[in-house]
Amino acid sequence: MRKTFLLVSMYLLLAIFLFAGGNSENTQPVQGDTEGRVLVAYFSWAENNDGNFGVDAVSTSSLTRPGNVEDLALFITSMIDSDIFSIQVENPYPANWDDCLARANDERRNGEHPALSSRVRNIDDYDIVFLGYPNWWYGIPMALYTFFEENNLSGKQIYLFCSHGTGGLARSVDQITEALPESIISRNVFDINEHQAHDSFSIVRDWLMELGFQPEED
Repeated sequence: MRKTFLLVSMYLLLAIFLFAGGNSENTQPVQGDTEGRVLVAYFSWAENNDGNFGVDAVSTSSLTRPGNVEDLALFITSMIDSDIFSIQVENPYPANWDDCLARANDERRNGEHPALSSRVRNIDDYDIVFLGYPNWWYGIPMALYTFFEENNLSGKQIYLFCSHGTGGLARSVDQITEALPESIISRNVFDINEHQAHDSFSIVRDWLMELGFQPEED
């Protein structure tokens, strides 16, 4: 009898330990905090290129406004009360795909965080930040790191949204999580193929409702 009691006690202690330690990352369940002032910050290639389009670039929606990520950001701000901020670099990227890839890879390889042309007026005013970005060659644009350095996002609820090609989210969520260890990052990440972003209003609306927001009527 005593042996049985000890075994049961051990199992109970093990269960309590696993439950307490099973979610040590800075992520939250699908439905996180929805109360507080909201900022929608995003990086879009369409607002960060030099305008020197090549023959192929003209037909690429990523390069002409509104870009894929900007579209997603505008959908969000049209449905919930929020401010919007476009993350833009001082030195725009080439519109040529190969040249932009070369610069992006150089920045990543060298750990360069490009200077931004503007800043959020007062990040302390916001409790919730929607952060949008493209999957830039299997990672986040390095400009996001500059944004993180210039804006203290500690303790803030973060919701991520991403436009991508065939690479999906790649390592982007891990990179952001590692860069923002003191932020509360929702596991419910919105991602969509770049060719579907422009027509994703209803999908974005459904996502906001999943998070616990009440999107305003059109």
